[in-house]
Parts: sequence; structure tokens; C-alpha cells
Amino acid sequence: MSNTFVDAYPRQSRLIRQAFLTSFVALGVGAFFGLLQALHRTDIWRPIESSTYYTVLTGHGVFLVVSFTIFFLVGVYQWAVTESLEREPVDMRFTWFWYGAMVFGTLLAAIAILAGFTDAIDISADVLFTFYAPLQGHPLFYIGLVIFVVGTWLAGADWFRTWWAWTKDNPDKRIPLPTFMVLTTMIMWYISSIGVAASIILFILPWSIGLIESLNPTLTRTLFWYFGHPVVYFWLLPAYLLWYILLPKLSGGRLFSDPLARVVFILFVLLSTPVGIHHQYLDPGIAEGFKYIAMTNTMFLLLPSLLTAFTVVASMEHGARQRGGTGYLGWLKALPWREPAFTGMALAGLVFAFGGFTGIVNAGMNINYLVHNSLWVPGHIHTQVGTAVALTFMAGSYWLIPQLTGNRLVGRGVALFQVLLWFVGIVFMTNSMYRGGLIGMPRRTAEPEYDGFEYEIAAGSVGELNVQLALGGVLLFVSALLFLSLMLLTLFNNDSEPIDERTIPAPLSGPEDSPAVLDNLKLWVAIAAVLVVLAYVVPLASIASRGGLFGPDVSPFPVSLETIVSVQFITTVAESLLANLGR
Repeated sequence: MSNTFVDAYPRQSRLIRQAFLTSFVALGVGAFFGLLQALHRTDIWRPIESSTYYTVLTGHGVFLVVSFTIFFLVGVYQWAVTESLEREPVDMRFTWFWYGAMVFGTLLAAIAILAGFTDAIDISADVLFTFYAPLQGHPLFYIGLVIFVVGTWLAGADWFRTWWAWTKDNPDKRIPLPTFMVLTTMIMWYISSIGVAASIILFILPWSIGLIESLNPTLTRTLFWYFGHPVVYFWLLPAYLLWYILLPKLSGGRLFSDPLARVVFILFVLLSTPVGIHHQYLDPGIAEGFKYIAMTNTMFLLLPSLLTAFTVVASMEHGARQRGGTGYLGWLKALPWREPAFTGMALAGLVFAFGGFTGIVNAGMNINYLVHNSLWVPGHIHTQVGTAVALTFMAGSYWLIPQLTGNRLVGRGVALFQVLLWFVGIVFMTNSMYRGGLIGMPRRTAEPEYDGFEYEIAAGSVGELNVQLALGGVLLFVSALLFLSLMLLTLFNNDSEPIDERTIPAPLSGPEDSPAVLDNLKLWVAIAAVLVVLAYVVPLASIASRGGLFGPDVSPFPVSLETIVSVQFITTVAESLLANLGR
């Protein structure tokens, strides 16, 4: 067996490197936009107009949580399928086709977003990552999104084709765990992305082109959140795959339980989609009973996360004890903390655990009312996608990129500093966001302070929180630049020193210790479909019956959010309410 992946599968390595390159370009652009946001919102440095802030906010969301994460996902999953099945795709031309479709869709959406920086062309899409009505973007943005999503569907089909070809040669073998993770993730994605596809193709795109005059905003919003929560797991599950596969190896041990890992991914297939209404607790037009059902389903999603924490930590402990670690907690000192890939993923898991606790707040109906439209929500997103996912992807790259290039990682010490810097930056940023959200600081606004009001909290004022947010944003941007620089230098490093052996050790408890029904993908798809029907058919029918498929005549809001979230508007409403209360 060749020592590196590039030696064994050179054609695959080229495609995966291209996917990672696209992902890293999106990371650089999105990180720069994030820096602009943090400094503008805290009034420290404002190189852009407040109206342009929403262009930056849209770009930050789309380039990071769509382009960066999903291009990295397809690269990791292509690697995982090829490595675990020990075979290349059925047709490499098809593989390059879906990658090209994803790139083309990204470029179309990017043109619509970046056009917001100029008035020279009449194209704009300042509709944020969530892009639901009544905000309306240019049709080019929606067309780009559709092509991109279709590209991901074709990628999944490619991986299924490779697996089907493998089963013909290995009819009695269990699905290798990495491939099992890929296939179950794509099943979840197929089920959940139906919602956003229907929302765009049937309603929003025709509306933006002018084929229909109005739409039902509650209906399109519900279809978006049917997809909007599972997409978080679409970002997260590649991180889970890296935790399950690489952390035990880097720790010096083996995965604790293959069967538990399979159960975790099956639970995500079953539970990730029937929960989206928990993003709509404050929406009128949806019965409280269905919101309660969504809350209950969401709480069940704690189970796969807790199982993952147990399995991965047990695997790390096993590895540490193989390295000489002893005692109840003393084994922690034996872990390879000087290895940037290990330390980065371990810190990402730690932040993810904290983000899970804040997610319980978001999932609870009565508590959600307090934080829903506040800065708390971006704090939660930055702990989960911005760290559990992003930091895992960066740390995992320090092991994957040498495998894909045959080049030794440049600057291992700098890489360790980079992952630590990201951790420190996210602590500062999310601390300010969570605390700011608890005192009512709004999200999605270029001008968050109200005229005539000042937030006061026990630990200080809004000024202190702004300093933390700006400091965190700067540290995260510097960390992203360090990561991208190391990746670029590694790409051109021809050092002949040996690279870590790519072989992943067998689990302590293998697939033979679990019932074969776990690999019955048709069964889990059927159960997942039933759960989706139970959670969504009646609410969607009720929404459509009251507002119609195309709703009342809802005129689109201007693409700039400034008019609906401006300080003057909020202040006027607040003063009016106070005046009426005083009568």
C-alpha cells in the first residue's frame, strides 16, 4: 500500500485538491467580510456605508456557510469514499461535471452578491444567507443557488454509484464506516434540500423574475426552515467524520465503537429534518402544537451528540493510555497536544459541546422568545459552524493536505499557534455575542445601538462587549490568514521527509458487533420520510389554505434591510409605545 493518498489515487487527489482550493478561497473572502462586519458594527472602523453592510453580511454568510463548508465537504467525502472502498468513481468525467456545476453556481451567486458594492450594474442580492421572502434578490442569485444544490445532488449520486459498484464485488461485506457516514449524510441532504428547492424553483425564482406577482411568505419561510436546520448537520457531519476517523488515530489508539458511530448517523437521518419549525416559534400562522412537536424532536437530537462525545472521548482515552497515560484524568497529558491537527479538532469539539448547551436554549419555546432576534443567535452559529465545523476543517487539513499533495506540512509550530488563536478569538467574539444577546442587542443590523438608550450589565457596558467582539473578529481573521498561508506554502513544499501513514486502524468494536439492520438504508429512509410527513404535511397545508400557495399581494421589500431595521424606525416605534403606555 502506498504511503500517501496521492500515490495511490493521483486522479482523485487532483479533484479533491481542487475542491479544497475552492473552499479555501471562499474562506478567505468570507473571513475578510467577517472582519468588516465586526469592525463596522462596533463602530471601530467603517470603510463601507451602512447600506453596504448587508451586502457584506450576505457575502459573509454565503461564502462561509455555503461555499467554504460544502466544497470542503465534497472534498472530504470524495476522499473518504475512495479510501474506504479502495476504488475510484465509476466515471471521472461525471465527477468533474458535478464539481464544475457547483463552481458555476457559486460564481453566479457571487456575481449577484458582489454587485451590491457598485451601482454600475443593476444586480444585487442583499438577502442574507436565509434568503426568504419578503426580501427579494436578483434572479441570478437564485439560479446560482439552484445549480449549486443540483451539483451536490450529483455528487451524492456519484458516491452512491461507487458504493453500488463496490457491493457487486463485495456482496457479503458491511458498508465501511467512512462510506456509511457519507451515504447517510447524503440521504439526509436529499430529504431536507427538497424544501429549499421547492421554495426557490416554485415560488421565489418565478417571483423574482416577474412570472408571479406575489407569494405566501409564511409558506416559503417554512419551506426554507424545513431545510435550514438540517443544513447545519450537512456542515457538521463531515466534522463528525473527521473526529471519528482521525482523532483516534492521532491519539495513538483506535475508534472505540463502529456500531455507535453508525447509530449516530442514522439518528441524524431520522431526526434532523422534522425540527425546522423551532426556528419559527415567533412566526404567526403556525399552531403552537406543531411548534411543541418541533421542540420535542429537537431535544431528541441531543442524543447523537452525546453519543459522539462519549465515543470520541473514549477513543482518545484509549489512545492516550496506549501512549502511557494513567489515572482518571492524567491520561489527558499523554495526548499529542503539540500536533496541530489533533489540538485543533479537540478544541473544536470542546467549543461544540458549549454550543450544544446554548442550542438547548434556542430549542426551548419559552426561552427562545427571549433570545430569538438578538445577538445570541449569531453567537450560537459561530460556536457551531464557525468553530466546531470551521476549526475542525482547518485542523483536519493539516493531516489531509500532506496526504493529497505528498508534501510535508510547513510550519507545524505556526499551525499549532493558528488553531489556538482561532480558539481564543472565538471565545472573545461569542462571549460578547451571548452576553449582548441576553441584554437585547439585535442581530442582522448595521446600527445596533438605540438612540437615547444604553445597555448596562453587571460586568460592564456595551462598549466592553464591542471591544471583545472587534478583538475576536481581528484574531479570527489573522488566524484564517495564517491557515491559508500555511496551505499555500505546503502546496509548494517539496521536502522529502516522511508523511504520516494514511492507514486508519481498525475499531476496538467493529461492524460485526452490530446488527446488519443498521446498514439497511432503505429502512431508515422510509422511517425518515414518515417522520417528515408527520411533522410538516398538516402545518404546510394549513399555511397554504389560509394564505394560498401564492399568498396575498406581498410586495417585495427593497434588497437593503436598512429601511426595516434602521435605528430611527425602531426608536420611533419604541417612543410611540412608551407614549401610549403613559396615557
